[in-house]
Amino acid sequence: MQTKPEKDLDLRNKVNRETARLPWTELLKHFAQGNVVWVANSLDLVDVAVRVSHDDKANISQWMNAGLLAKVNDQQAQEWLENNAQLWACVVSPFILVQQEKAVPSNVH
Repeated sequence: MQTKPEKDLDLRNKVNRETARLPWTELLKHFAQGNVVWVANSLDLVDVAVRVSHDDKANISQWMNAGLLAKVNDQQAQEWLENNAQLWACVVSPFILVQQEKAVPSNVH
């Protein structure tokens, strides 16, 4: 059966409600278990979560091949730790999808 993640509004709303900003330090134990997945800012975090839930292999593979979706690597983890990074996160068991907040220009107050 072909699923249609773009039409799963109930799941999309649930994921959206459960998405939160978290300090990277709260995700370290999940990173150590290899369960934290980075999502590029050019992608919609909620859309990615819904598609992962639906096992949308075509889009997931495309994003991974384009470098837009990947398990968090040691360098990212270290930078986030050093910068006390806050990340947007949502759970798609067994994974936690994270997206770095976009930087606000320093001249904006």
